[in-house]
Order: sequence, then C-alpha cells, then structure tokens
Amino acid sequence: MSTDTAPDRPREPAWVEHVMWWHVYPLGFVGADVRPDTPVDGRPVDHRLGGIEPWLDHVVDLGLNGLLLGPVFASSTHGYDTVDHFRIDPRLGDDADFDHLVAAAHERGVRVLLDGVFNHVGREHPAFRAVEEQGPDAPTAELFAIDWSGWSPGDDVPVGLFEGHDILVALDHERRATEDLVVEVMTHWLARGVDGWRLDAAYAVPATFWARVLPRVRERFPDAWFTGEVIHGDTAAFVRDSTIDSTTQYELWQGIWHGIADGNCFELAHAVERHDALLVAQAPSTFVGNHDVTRIASAVGERFAAHAAAVLFTVAGTPSVWAGDEYGWTGVKEERLGGDDAVRPEFPAVPPEPVELTHAYEALVALRRRNPWLHRAHTDVVHLTNTAIVLRTATAEHAVVTALNLADDPVDLPTAGATHVEAGGADVQNGTLRLQAGGWAVLAD
Repeated sequence: MSTDTAPDRPREPAWVEHVMWWHVYPLGFVGADVRPDTPVDGRPVDHRLGGIEPWLDHVVDLGLNGLLLGPVFASSTHGYDTVDHFRIDPRLGDDADFDHLVAAAHERGVRVLLDGVFNHVGREHPAFRAVEEQGPDAPTAELFAIDWSGWSPGDDVPVGLFEGHDILVALDHERRATEDLVVEVMTHWLARGVDGWRLDAAYAVPATFWARVLPRVRERFPDAWFTGEVIHGDTAAFVRDSTIDSTTQYELWQGIWHGIADGNCFELAHAVERHDALLVAQAPSTFVGNHDVTRIASAVGERFAAHAAAVLFTVAGTPSVWAGDEYGWTGVKEERLGGDDAVRPEFPAVPPEPVELTHAYEALVALRRRNPWLHRAHTDVVHLTNTAIVLRTATAEHAVVTALNLADDPVDLPTAGATHVEAGGADVQNGTLRLQAGGWAVLAD
C-alpha cells in the first residue's frame, strides 16, 4: 500500500504518554495447569484470577500504572490456542473474577490491557470443530482459509497452521466474517472496562485486516490503544498501513541484552539509533523481558540487570516490565515442550520484600514518571567504547543522561551537560562522572 492511499491513523490516546505496564502471564502466575488432560468443556471453574489482585499495590509501589494481561480467554493449553473469546478461562475463573480484577486495578489508577490472539484459534474451537464435522457446508467455514479441492468427507481438513503448530488453526483475514468476529471480541471486552489490546502475532496478519478492524473499534472506543506484536520487518510501513498505535520493539530488546551480555556497547548503540528512527511513525512498545524470551537477569547476568532497565526507562517508547524482573528472577527460554515454563512461573501469594534491583526499578520508573516527554524524545549516543556508553535523551528544554560501565574497572565519562544523579550511582565533578566497576547511573540536568 503506497503512502498516498494509506488509511487514516489517529493519534495515540493521550493517556499512553504516561502509562508503563507490568506484564503478567495469568495462567502461570496463579499456578494453573498449562497442559491439562481434560477438554475445555469438562473443566470446573477454578477461581484463581484473584491471585493477581494482592500484587496490584506492588505495581503501584513500583510506580507503574498498567497491567498487561497475557491470555485470559478459554483455551486448550497455554492460552494462545483460544476456544472461546467471550469466556474467561475456567482455570482462571469466570466473568465475575475478571470484573473484580479490572475494578481493583482501576481503583488504583492502573489501566488494563488484554492479549488478543486473532491470527489463529485452537483446534478445540467450536467454529473449527464444526468445519471438521460438516466440511465446507459448515456455517463457520468462511472463518478459515481452506482449499477444499480434492477433499472428501472423512479427510482431514486442509487448513492453514500458524508457524507449523498443529494445535493452532489460522483464520482467514480476507473474509468479513473474521473481521466481524474480531471487532465483536474487542468491543465486548472494551465495554467491560479494559483499556486496549496487545495484538498477538500481529506480524502474521495482513496490515489491511487491522486497517479494517481498528477504525470500527475506535468508532465506539476512541480512547482505546492497540499495540501489535511485530518481530521483524518494516515496522514504519506496518504501522502506517495497519493504523495500529504501536509495535513491540524486539530489535531494541535484542540490542540491549546482547550488547550488555557480550560487553559490546557498539551493538547497543546501533540498536538505540535504529530505535530512534522509528519515532517518526510511532512510540514503540519497549521491554527487556516478556513471556517469550529468557529473563533479562539470565540473559545479561544479575550484575547487569539494572543496566538494561536503565536503558529501557530512558529511551522513547511505552515501556513494560515483565513481572518478576524487578526482583532479578531468572529463567531461560528453551525450544521444547514446556520450554516457556521457567520464564512463566507461579508467583507467591504476596509480593516478597524489595531487593536492591527493585529499588533501582522504583527510581527509574519515578524518573520516567517525572519526565513524560521521554515517551517520544530522541536519543543521541554521546560517548562509546566497547564497555562504556553514554546516552542523552532530550528535547529542547530537558535532558536525561544514561551512563553504563560494563568493565571491571572504574571509568570516567562525560556528563553531557547533566548535573545530578537520579538513579544508580556516580561521582559527578566538573562535567565528568565516575562510574565504579560494573556501575551505571542516570542523570538529569
């Protein structure tokens, strides 16, 4: 789609400039069975969703004001194989449990974002079951992209799969029926009080599909926000053509953890500069951890977890914290069945006492809260070696400077005009800051 025919894309809602998310995977958080043996319809309702509520004060104490919930809809296993978009997963509870959690969040000034899996459904979804039983005559057949040529009753349905996963059945995004379904799901839960949607696997869905769906949803809920999971590709074009508000910034995540882990600040600098270029089109959704990746403390080592957080909270975007990262919890993602379990653990009933890293997160979030202009501000690399970097994120009126030392010796770095330490630790004198071995600091002017 060329620029002159791109659909109108409204400005993101004003509240997004101030939001910072705490990202939770509910099934793991509450200790639900992620791979149960019983069919969905045979599972009793287990009122576990309320287990998140005792953590809401912790979210507020961190200074965050958003709760990004992973899948909460009825599904066969991990939540991304949905079987009913209008029903809370019985392993989590029911509508009343969900309404109570949303109300508890909103009472604390915490917004709620839902995870919408609209590229595919699970094989147990009634719409697909009907197709398996009735073939092309099923009333739901148009939801799925199926080539029926050569098919005979009794044959397996030749349906598309999402990235080869045989439990995930791809929807047909060229059909009005799929568009209507997604609009209905989104508006149903927005009417129930949620504030927006994370669009799972948005990269696998044609941008033109979102460009048809989102205006219909915004017509009823103009203050809703939509961020899409996009792993690679031309995100500026995707944002333009889809009318989506934001996309996940995997390139920045990669540059942060890999640059720190390898002691290669040049890689980090390159990622920050590439990130800066995206701001023309959007304020990206930034993170150093989520449900699909190795925890940051495992990726960079616990010694450098705060360094990663310092970059996250001082460059542009809409940041999210993967729940538990603020405690330095570890977990390695593995490519096998159950390989996500280590990064999606059950949480204790109440938050543990803060640790040093928790206090670092509190200081960084507070800094971000005081400087909402960081949401779209540009970042310059003002000093760079293999093991040290100084970033200056600024407008014409304000500036924040982030300095990292990955080396085992102290280092003297330029303050880039900043005068006092806001987070981390450094000695500042005459335009120079000294970082101790493995130290970091964020300064303001």
